[in-house]
Amino acid sequence: MNKDKDNLTKKHKDTAQSSNNDNAVQDLQNKLDEMQNNWKRALADYSNLQKRFVNERQEIMQRANEVLLLSLLPVLDNMELLLKHNEDQGFKMIAKELQKIVENAGLTSIETDNKKFDLNTMEAIETKQGEQDMVIETVTKGYFLNGKLIRPAKVVVGKNKEDSNE
Repeated sequence: MNKDKDNLTKKHKDTAQSSNNDNAVQDLQNKLDEMQNNWKRALADYSNLQKRFVNERQEIMQRANEVLLLSLLPVLDNMELLLKHNEDQGFKMIAKELQKIVENAGLTSIETDNKKFDLNTMEAIETKQGEQDMVIETVTKGYFLNGKLIRPAKVVVGKNKEDSNE
């Protein structure tokens, strides 16, 4: 009987030890799962940080280009005025080359001549007798940079004869 009791105690100890081992294995598995989840989150955070860094860098470069091109707009305006009064072929080539450079940087001019006045892209600086709400003359060109308005066109807008009496 003592042997049976010892066997029973041994089985009970083995079962308890097995249960403790199962609990330890489960605890280790839970810790491993938690560490893997933390690692995945850290990896995702790092990936998001890299993407944000790339986006911020692109925004900084675009803003720097915008500032540079805005400072060049008066030069472009003066070159266009000079081209109207100067037939020098060398100057024309230089002006054309500069125009290509700014266009490659994303600068496009706003078409205004003989167009209907658009409040979103144009600024009326004067009205003259002419076809109602049509651009009669472009005083200063307007520009988009990569689809974003950076300077509205300054234009003279037509108004009907009846409106001029008011």
